[in-house]
Amino acid sequence: MNKAEVINHISDSYSPLTPTCKGDLLNKSRFVTPTKNTILVKEKQYSDKSFYIVKGCARAYYLNDGKDISDWFAFEGDFISSIQSFFLGVPSPHYIEVLEDSILLEISRESADELSNKHHDFERLTKNVAIKTMLQQQERIVAIQFQSAEQRYQNIISLRSDITQRIPLTHIASYIGITLETLSRIRKSQSRI
Repeated sequence: MNKAEVINHISDSYSPLTPTCKGDLLNKSRFVTPTKNTILVKEKQYSDKSFYIVKGCARAYYLNDGKDISDWFAFEGDFISSIQSFFLGVPSPHYIEVLEDSILLEISRESADELSNKHHDFERLTKNVAIKTMLQQQERIVAIQFQSAEQRYQNIISLRSDITQRIPLTHIASYIGITLETLSRIRKSQSRI
């Protein structure tokens, strides 16, 4: 897939972009191809990049007393960035790591600001990406507060049936707020059904 096709896909999926805006985005973005386990952003690092996943997957995670806690998974067709660092210019509170060899479309904050100032349709795109991300995080918080571990696991499987083939179970367990042992019990009991 070339860059113009990727930008067309973003336009179709998130918010329509004018041909002029697409052309400017084509010039202001670039492909990067990190390999599996590459850290894109480190905790306490300033990050002025946002990434659209063309191929592969990534996660955001925190380290708390040496414990790795996954907070966000992103797959093909998703954006991922250190939102606080990208939008507010503050150090990132978490890490972002690619979990597979990936192809990402990268855009800098400076370029995103230029495009937003020049094109209202790009500004709408940015807003739609932020809203989608915020709603996904809100759903995760509600699930952790009100659903059983089994329900949380079923939800993530229903959203991404291939997730257990692409994301290590330890990361899935921390994302849904349970231990790996509990996840193993849930998976074992569901395989008997």
